[in-house]
Amino acid sequence: MQPVIHLDHIEKSYFMGGEALLVLKGISLDIFRNEYVALMGPSGSGKSTLMNILGCLDSPTGGKYILNGQDVSSTSDNALAEVRNKERTERAMEALKKVGLEDRSHHKSNEMSGGQIQRVAIARALINNPSILLADEPTGNLDSKTSREVMEIFDAIQQSGNTVVLVTHEEDIAKYAKRIIKLRDGVIESDKLKDVA
Repeated sequence: MQPVIHLDHIEKSYFMGGEALLVLKGISLDIFRNEYVALMGPSGSGKSTLMNILGCLDSPTGGKYILNGQDVSSTSDNALAEVRNKERTERAMEALKKVGLEDRSHHKSNEMSGGQIQRVAIARALINNPSILLADEPTGNLDSKTSREVMEIFDAIQQSGNTVVLVTHEEDIAKYAKRIIKLRDGVIESDKLKDVA
């Protein structure tokens, strides 16, 4: 089976004051269709940088990234934007329905709770019926009840056949995933499948 995400020795450097700071140090990883993966690690471990590369928001400085069979490692910024932005407005209501907010479609963000705003963000991501859903700290500013509601939406999305990859520093949020990858200092420290009872 071909992975939907294939990373082969991905490196990412940032240049500051003429010096290169190596943030990702040769990450190799395969993520398959319908997996539910949590990326974890302390601040500075490289998890958000990795998520930006996975989401085509940034390009690696070394290595190869194959996304759904297409090499996007050295793709131009304009082409990456095309990969990201295939929105279809006619699917918006269907997406809102999936997250239980069809009755709030005409409300402004200042008329919604934090949890509702987060569900709108999930709905926006679902508009294109993506095969992969990436979420960076999806419950970061939410109370525990709302966090559970948001994570139940991700469960349903994954159970309907989508691949879900999320970044979190919270153990209780990572427990929703079926596979937990821990990063430290720009490398994969551990990659474990969750025991299913």
